[in-house]
Amino acid sequence: MKLGRSFFSLYFLIISIFIIFSWVLDEVWSSYLEQDIESYTGYKTMLLALSNFTEKHPQEQWQDIIAGAAEQWQMPLKLMSEQQVKEISHQKHDVISENNTHIYYDDNEVEIHHRINNTSAVIVLGPAKMPTRPRMEALIRVVLLASLACLLFFWLRPLSRDLDQLRKTAIEFGEESFDVVAPKARSTMTEPMVNAFNTMASRIKRLIDAHKELSTAVAHELRTPLARTKFALQMLACTDDKIKQEKYRTAISKDICELEQLISEMLIYASFDDDKPDINFSEESLLEIVEKQVSNYQQFEQKFTINNLIGDTKVDADRHFISRALNNYISNAIKYGDGEIDITILQNGDLCEIRVTDNGDGVCDDFKCTIFDAFSRGDTSRNRETGGFGLGLAIVRRIMEWHDGRASVADNEHGGASFILSWPIKHIVS
Repeated sequence: MKLGRSFFSLYFLIISIFIIFSWVLDEVWSSYLEQDIESYTGYKTMLLALSNFTEKHPQEQWQDIIAGAAEQWQMPLKLMSEQQVKEISHQKHDVISENNTHIYYDDNEVEIHHRINNTSAVIVLGPAKMPTRPRMEALIRVVLLASLACLLFFWLRPLSRDLDQLRKTAIEFGEESFDVVAPKARSTMTEPMVNAFNTMASRIKRLIDAHKELSTAVAHELRTPLARTKFALQMLACTDDKIKQEKYRTAISKDICELEQLISEMLIYASFDDDKPDINFSEESLLEIVEKQVSNYQQFEQKFTINNLIGDTKVDADRHFISRALNNYISNAIKYGDGEIDITILQNGDLCEIRVTDNGDGVCDDFKCTIFDAFSRGDTSRNRETGGFGLGLAIVRRIMEWHDGRASVADNEHGGASFILSWPIKHIVS
């Protein structure tokens, strides 16, 4: 995969700066050392000691002493006269002088002349290895930096690939390709960024789809009662029959009530489709929640049966929203059932479940996959003629998403439908 130009530019700039800085620093330091005689302390000290030792012996023995020292120390030492030294050409060498010591050096070698006190004899060391030019060490540093550069390259390569893919995905997403998803990150450094982008993209896509769905549904849902109202108004203006006039007024009133109900439910759904509200998890008794909701329907003739299979176990839940979801399930069972409603509370592994079962005609298989979508309706047994606009179950699904759970529907062995709320018993704070 091709890497971005910006990555290459920044990468090579950083590595080049490291290598050049290391090399220049070595050159400057070496240049400073070359101009300081103290850099040759080892050689100078050795020559001074040898000179002092030689002075204590007769001059005719000096040549043998120097030769013996050269052999013993394995160094290029020799004794020369001042005249012989002057004949040596040092035009291409730099010179450092201090008292009796003269140092001649070039890029690779050094030659040191030390005159024995009060004599014309000169001890000559060299040519010897330059002690203050650590070129090998500098080369090693450069090699190490180059190796580090290679390691950094292979370490940063996945990071650059992820960022490049993320950039391309963002561009496609900005061009209204809302189904696009950033590829899985290869680098742990960019993984949170990629996951956050995909979460954001999913959220935006869902909001856009919901907006389109809502716009389409509103246009469709409003058209029918408005058309009926318009027709009733026209007929009302064309008749003097009191009975027909009352009939048309009643129809208009029903259509207005239907419009008010539709707008109310759409506003509720829109509020539930906004950003996730503050969910206040606390330990709750599901039996208490169920009994409270059932007591709200005592005026109906339905027969309620509560089966508590979870005992006194407390579960983490937001009491307000779980009650709202359960209320929607119960009202749904009342509308489409045939007088009997069973509510079962149970534990399924790490999940708690509330099952609301009616004895109606059930839900066909084709409708199960869309029943929790907004404005969805099934066959004639579960449509607006029995009340509702297909928003109640969509609200339930949203509530269960907030609880990290799910809303689902299954067939009942007695022929009706079994609507299920399931979510973790213990909420793990992320």
